[in-house]
Amino acid sequence: MAILKLKPACKDYVWGGRRLIEEFGIQPDAKTLAEAWVLSAHPDGASTVDGEPLPDYIKRHGKEILGTNCQGMRDFPILVKIIDAHDNLSVQVHPDDAYALVNEGQRGKSEVWYVLDSAEDAVLYCGFREKISREEFVARIKDNTLIDVLHAVPAKRGEVLFIPAGTVHALGKGVLLVEIQENSNVTYRIFDYGRDRPLHIAKALDVTNLNPSVERGEQYPHVAACPYFVVDKLDLDGEILSEAQGVVDEKSFLHVLVLGGEGVITCGDEEVRYGKGDSFLLTAGSGEWTISGTCDALLTTVPDAKNF
Repeated sequence: MAILKLKPACKDYVWGGRRLIEEFGIQPDAKTLAEAWVLSAHPDGASTVDGEPLPDYIKRHGKEILGTNCQGMRDFPILVKIIDAHDNLSVQVHPDDAYALVNEGQRGKSEVWYVLDSAEDAVLYCGFREKISREEFVARIKDNTLIDVLHAVPAKRGEVLFIPAGTVHALGKGVLLVEIQENSNVTYRIFDYGRDRPLHIAKALDVTNLNPSVERGEQYPHVAACPYFVVDKLDLDGEILSEAQGVVDEKSFLHVLVLGGEGVITCGDEEVRYGKGDSFLLTAGSGEWTISGTCDALLTTVPDAKNF
């Protein structure tokens, strides 16, 4: 098979809402849904292909279906989520690969956010406005004023923020977005709005970058590009532009996340209909693909890290 249609792993956290259920048609076991892991081979929640966990499918068909850019990697390289922040998420930080592999047994996490929708006054927190000392960092954690020194970015539709490992960050209430990240589930909570969940202050102190954040938007011609992933945007209005074409070569698989619209995706002799919320993995070396109809989508590949 060249076109794998994926069913997401569903995560219901205390801050989740119902938008992923009502707007994207995702059906979890719970009444609310915080995250849909639409492309995942992580042990904490794997996407499935016709009921088979994605890691098992890859093992059965061989890592060749991921592409040569992935062959030297121990694990599947990325994880793609749709997140519904019905309430404020914790202020948190992720370690880099070196720290996470030693202390957690998995990769660290750099990620990119692509905002789909937001409440009128919703914000994204990303890094510090000004450099702070370790002593001030500790003091503000203790007196619950850490948010006061974070860089707050209005959460507007289409906003893109790259969050390197070591950057303190948080999603504000009322944000709906796609997160594309390294394949990791390591999160160190620093502040959690008084919820009864564990914090990870000591490890956060080890990994946090205390310098001001460098806001990074779209990286032309891509939505995002880094050693871990390259993300592109596809917009088909069905009239002026109703078809897009490309090639899935031997270097990387292609992930297609449909954010809106409907139509047909073809690759080789295969043809599959798509709609909002659908997630597809086109295996490496599948050749020419065509997407036709109306389509708002994010396309993600794994680059050759030596090019960065």
